[in-house]
Amino acid sequence: MNSQSSASAAHTSADHATTTLTWHDIVWLGAIVVIGINLRPLLTSISPLMTTIRDATGLSFYGASLLTSLPVVAMGIGAFGAGVLTRCIGETRGVALGLLAIALACAARWTAASGAALLATAILAGAGVAAIQALLPAVIKQRFHARVPLAMGVFSASIMGGGGLGASLSPWVSRATQSWHAGLAVWAVPACIALLGWRALNRQRSTHTAAHLAPPHAAAFSPWSTRRAWTLGLYFGIVNGGYTSLVAWLPAFYQQRGASVAASGSLLAAMTVFQAASALLLPLAAASFRDRRPWLMLGLSAQLFGLLGLIIRPDTLPLVWIGVAGAGLGGTFSLTLVTAMDHSADHRVAGKLVAFTQGVGFVVAAIAPVVAGLVRAWSGGFGAAWIMLACCVAAMMALTLLFSPRSYGEWR
Repeated sequence: MNSQSSASAAHTSADHATTTLTWHDIVWLGAIVVIGINLRPLLTSISPLMTTIRDATGLSFYGASLLTSLPVVAMGIGAFGAGVLTRCIGETRGVALGLLAIALACAARWTAASGAALLATAILAGAGVAAIQALLPAVIKQRFHARVPLAMGVFSASIMGGGGLGASLSPWVSRATQSWHAGLAVWAVPACIALLGWRALNRQRSTHTAAHLAPPHAAAFSPWSTRRAWTLGLYFGIVNGGYTSLVAWLPAFYQQRGASVAASGSLLAAMTVFQAASALLLPLAAASFRDRRPWLMLGLSAQLFGLLGLIIRPDTLPLVWIGVAGAGLGGTFSLTLVTAMDHSADHRVAGKLVAFTQGVGFVVAAIAPVVAGLVRAWSGGFGAAWIMLACCVAAMMALTLLFSPRSYGEWR
């Protein structure tokens, strides 16, 4: 890998970022949106119903936090198996398998009556999300090689938008049906729709061709022995620890301050609206710039500002603090993945790097809500947990300085 090839790829992407999308491009982007919507409701549908679920199942605060953290752990560990899936069944079938796992896990929540059963569905769904998040970016890099920031922004925005739908629709379904099971199980329906659409879009595409055509240097690349891969993974994980912690505990935080279940769920849904918008817009704003660091700093600054608001004046303009923090979280999420993909023009090397980044990252991010729950139990409130997250964001702002485009030529 050399800096000249990386620079050429970056300039090519910038030159073609504004070219007209074809009808086939739009169909593909639509499919990406439908898939992305399914990747977060398994997390965000739990949070607004957490009190009801705990009362029905007897889960402790620690056990309840595992409903959010275990899927994230599964996302991380499952991402490490992306290479095996690609070699065995191909990226297309791997994405389909992930959608099937999500559909089955959500459907099983219709009859899940114990905490152990819910935790099992959380692990299965997390593994399905891991397969999709690890394999789809490589498909995007290949299919939209000249518009990676756009396609990854659309993918990330749909993920965040799905999180918002999970937080807002699940309480509504639960109230309408008088069943918290229905509020969780309803997300099997969009997963099935996404699966059918994905299979239809790829019915004539060979799932093994790309694997057979992989260049030798792509097959030989191992992120496990690459310092930059570990740096990106830890960066992604610590940054997204803010997301997993807020998803797990933000509704509980405001419920303790007198908000209803519906109102606290609406706040979480509002946060994800800002996440979705920023996940799309921040990569597009950075698309013409080879150096992504100023834009990463902008996203991290927004996160820090929102967290400080929750710490200092949580009851004054809560929507502002949550919205700003959400915008920072969404934009940094997608732009970190774009930055990882910038490191190689070869979609297979980039795919391996992104999969590893997410593998390490989601394992790290899974720890955050558990730690936040323990800090809350120790301190009696969530203020200390928000301070912990703010310190992590500040540390990541310093780490951002390492991601100079000059390093793309020597990172391996």
